[in-house]
Order: sequence, then structure tokens, then C-alpha cells
Amino acid sequence: MEILSQLWSLLGLLTVLQNVLPSQLLSLLHSLYESLQDLLSPYSYLDIPEFNGYCGVELNDLYRHVTLYLNAVDPSATTCRRLTLTRSKSSTRFSFAVAPNHSVRDVFAGHTLSWTHHVDAVPDSLEERRSFVLKLPKRHRQALLSPYLDHVISRAEEFERVSRERRLFTNNGHGSYDSGWVSVPFRHPSTFETLALEPQLKKQITDDLTAFANGKDFYHRVGRAWKRGYLLYGPPGSGKSSLIAAIANYLCYDVYDLELTKVSDNSELRALLIQTTNRSIIVIEDIDCSVDLTADRASKPRKRSQPSVNGHDDDEHSGRVTLSGLLNFTDGLWSCCGEERIIVFTTNHKVNVDPALLRCGRMDVHVSLGACGPAAFRSLVKNYLGLESHALMEVADSCVRSGGALTPAQIGEILLRNRGDADVAMREVVAAMQARILGGRSRDQVKDNQYCEVEAAMAAVAPRSPESVLLRGSPENWESSPGKKRKIKFLVRLRSLTKSDSGRRGV
Repeated sequence: MEILSQLWSLLGLLTVLQNVLPSQLLSLLHSLYESLQDLLSPYSYLDIPEFNGYCGVELNDLYRHVTLYLNAVDPSATTCRRLTLTRSKSSTRFSFAVAPNHSVRDVFAGHTLSWTHHVDAVPDSLEERRSFVLKLPKRHRQALLSPYLDHVISRAEEFERVSRERRLFTNNGHGSYDSGWVSVPFRHPSTFETLALEPQLKKQITDDLTAFANGKDFYHRVGRAWKRGYLLYGPPGSGKSSLIAAIANYLCYDVYDLELTKVSDNSELRALLIQTTNRSIIVIEDIDCSVDLTADRASKPRKRSQPSVNGHDDDEHSGRVTLSGLLNFTDGLWSCCGEERIIVFTTNHKVNVDPALLRCGRMDVHVSLGACGPAAFRSLVKNYLGLESHALMEVADSCVRSGGALTPAQIGEILLRNRGDADVAMREVVAAMQARILGGRSRDQVKDNQYCEVEAAMAAVAPRSPESVLLRGSPENWESSPGKKRKIKFLVRLRSLTKSDSGRRGV
């Protein structure tokens, strides 16, 4: 009781002194107390406010990084007693945040640090003043502070890249204004696990993408813009769009689908490029069909022989996208206005693309997509039917090796409509492959309109090897070698193999 009475007396004395002593003297005593406390404490404290300066207008980017970092380390698994749990309408993930005036401990380089989230009410206002306070050992402050903050920023940016909602953009025909793009959420389910690609090709693409995403320091050191160009070419239904979606999901990038027919001229094309964000994929599909670029070179000698009236080149005032504008878009000065961008071109016929676009620096990686090889076919069967093996799998592999391979779209359609009966699905696939070897069609194929359309498109494409090949390097190495000619005598052996295999396994 005596101790309590003495404490009350001390509190009363402090209250009287606070009312009697001048405010300047009280402020000085408070500063002396804080200095003495800092001198005796083994820790240093660093404030990171939500806004820069005293005006409270400019956001502090470090505050945002700390918020993302604390969410990335999963505060629910730490000793924090209270967390704030949120979820936005457009996200499928939950977000954690440290509750006001609570702390989270962290370990870096063998030292224990802590983050405290301070929220103070502003007098005579409904606003709040937020800040994070970093507590770290005073003796190791110089050695810890800089590398730890670099670690926080790096981890926060990685978490933001993976967790944010990805968007699919398309140009609306008004690229010269503030926003030439409109967007919707990008939720395409295609991944490299579901793609019908040969394992070697899949590994080559993922390795190249990983090296690009981690190559910031390398690109800056060699003096190159941090971008990468891809050309995807092959017949319709070979999986070009699915591969683009898989790349976007693999890197967690936004996708900008550029429709060149909506772009009026080169100036609008540059405006659209400026409005794209970092960590994005710019897609130009059917580059040989969207605009007539080859006419620029064909008409240039004729235009040079005829002087213009006003002394200017007609291409500059033609009111359309020219080959020169597209080249500057991909590899000119304007192409370096952003970082970590991938430009993807697609075409059904590579020979129709202008050679100036094909060179390295514009289309760095050439990916040839065609019919399914054995491994890609097995991947489709596993995805659609859930089968690791089947009695007709070896027969289908023989058909593939003999020139009867189909595109992923063709095989996927057959497996889709017969997904309830795996035996029927496999028999139809083998029958379609046999018909392709003969160069004809079965009656069942003629009944299906959608399948006939895909087959008609494939008939216009020259026969090629079913193996998909990643082509890179110098232009003379980009063309694939012609496939070996198959003898029609194989069909007789195939039929006997099918009958014997069906009788032996009861198919």
C-alpha cells in the first residue's frame, strides 16, 4: 500500500509540474529523456512514414514495399498477435496486414529485427497518420540496414509480381489519347504443364524465359534494352495462342494484344507502346495478314523514281502503319522506353514475313509449332482422358512417326467429344491419323463440320515433321530440315499391327 501511495503522489507531482512548467521546458526535458533512452538502449529505431515530407501528398514507396514484404513473409506464421485480413473482389488470394500498433519479428543474417505498425489519429481530423518503425541492433546498424532494405524491396517486388491480378489489354483505336488500351482480367488456364509440346522444346522455352526475367543486370551491363522478341509460326491449331498464355502465366506478365488494323499511323503505334507497362507481353498475331508490310519495299523503288509534290516521302503521310514504323516499334529508340517486355509475333506462314523483322534483335527466338509428337500426344491423352497408357498408344505413336500426326487442336477436339469413353476416343484418333497418312478422310470425319474445317486448313499446309523445334541463332539456321518421305506401304503394316494388337488386348 505504501508503494502505491508513493506512485500516486509521484503522478500527482508530474501532473502539477506539467501544468506549472513552461511548454518549452517540458519539451526540452522530453528530448533529454528520449536522448538518454536512445543512449542506453541497445537498439536503433527507424521511422518509415506513409507519405514523404510534412505535406502528406507524395506516397512513400518504401512504405508500400514494407507492406508487401510483411505480407510476403506470411505474418500469420509469426508471433504477431493481431492481423488484418482482406480480400479484393478481383483476387482469389487473402492479404495479411499488421494491425495498428502491433509488431512482427523478422530474422536477417542471423539477427532479429522487428517491424511495428504505428497508427496515430490526427487532431481535429478523421485522418490517420501511419508509419512503420524498424527496430534493429544498434551495433550492427551500418552492416545490416542497406542489405536488409535491399532484401525487403526485392522480396516485395517479387511478391507483387506474383500476387497481383494480371490484365489482358487491347487497343481501342485511340492510341494518341491518354489511354489507348482497354483491359479485362486475364485468367487463361494454359500453363506449360498442360501444353502439348515436346519436353525438349518446353525446357528450352522455359529456360530462355527464366534467363530473360533474371537478366536485368546483364542487359544493363551489355547496353541492351531489356526486351525479348519471339516468333511463333505454324499451321492453324498448333497451339500458338496457348503458348502465349502459358508464357504470361509462367512469368506473371500482363498481355497487350495489339491489333494493327486499328492503328492509324506510326505515331499512334508509338503512343500505344509508351502506354504499355513493364513486365508485359506485347502480342501481334498474324503479322503477315494484319497489315501489308511487304508492299512498302516493293513500292519504294517506284516512289523514288517519281519525285513527290511537296518534297516529302509519301510513306510518312500515307496515314497507315509502315514497315519502318513497325521496325522502330520493335527495335528502335522507342522500344527502350520500358523494361522487361516480351514482343511475340505469330504467323501461319513464316516465308511471308519480311526478312527485316526476322533478324535477331527483333525476333530473337523462332519457335516452330506443328503437329503433335509422341510425347505431346501422350500429354493430351493424360489431360483429356486421365490416362497414362492405353492399348492403342503404341499404334498412335507409329502413326505419328509415319507422317500421320495431327495438330493439338484436332486431337483435342476428338478427345473432348469422346471424353466419356477412352476406348472410342483412342480409336477415333488412330483412325484420323490413318486417314491423314492416306491423304483422305473417313465418313465420321466428314460428319463433324468443325473437324473438317481444321482438316481443310491443314491440307493447305506443306507436310512437315511432327516434331516442334525451337529455332534460334543466325538466319541461315532458322529453317528446319525437311522431313523424311514416308512410304505408303507402312499402312498395310499398320493395319495388321492394329488388328493383332486389338485381338491380343481385347480392344
